[in-house]
Amino acid sequence: MSTRHGFNSQVAATLDTASGPVFVKGLRQDHPRAWTQAREAAVNPRVRPVSAALLWRVTSAGWDLLGFEHLAGRGADFRPGSTDLPLVVDLLTALGRLRCPEVELKDAARRWATYLDEPADAVAFSGEALLHTDLNHTNVLIARTGHRGIARLVDWAWATRGAAWIDPACWVVWLISAGHHPREAERWAAGVPSWSSASAADLNLFSTAQAGLWRATAEEHPSGWTHQLRDAAARWAHHRHGGGIAAAPRSAGARA
Repeated sequence: MSTRHGFNSQVAATLDTASGPVFVKGLRQDHPRAWTQAREAAVNPRVRPVSAALLWRVTSAGWDLLGFEHLAGRGADFRPGSTDLPLVVDLLTALGRLRCPEVELKDAARRWATYLDEPADAVAFSGEALLHTDLNHTNVLIARTGHRGIARLVDWAWATRGAAWIDPACWVVWLISAGHHPREAERWAAGVPSWSSASAADLNLFSTAQAGLWRATAEEHPSGWTHQLRDAAARWAHHRHGGGIAAAPRSAGARA
């Protein structure tokens, strides 16, 4: 069964096997983002408490395929009033307790420096926390366990090392896109303990970087949802900068 996917996979499907369903994602070995396959495999042992276990990796006939434990569930609902929102707070709180593995990861300061007028300011994004950074609602799976729901986080292609508050800050943009006012989106993010470690200046800088990131993404991959995220990130930056227009970030490649 094929699965909808975004920019990160050329193959995304659920296989029915003798031992049960397996979720498979993959890229051609000559794909520009083929490195993300090794990244996901390397980080998986550390993220299993909040994600799916990697069962196998196969490289053959020019393909690199990862087979994951199949997690039954649906994509999270980020809209105002959704009962999924507290579950996402719990998920990001649990993620914040995980130690960052000693593997090669994206570096938050390098990743977003290009989107600031003063790239050196990106030092504010540095840290030793393990970050997911791609809080697309389809990457947050909601399942039922007894009478209570539980959220799990999949697709670790953009795993990053950086300041612990960055994942809830990334979530803010998705919440605004789902219909929240920036102030309300920040209130939900504030339920994650790591949020309190960010200063107002840190969040101002990061909102500017996110506005630049999503502007570049919408230019490179124009679609309804990238335009929606571009507009949401711009609203957050506008809100963070006191209603004024944030400085225009430098142009850079999308999904940096």
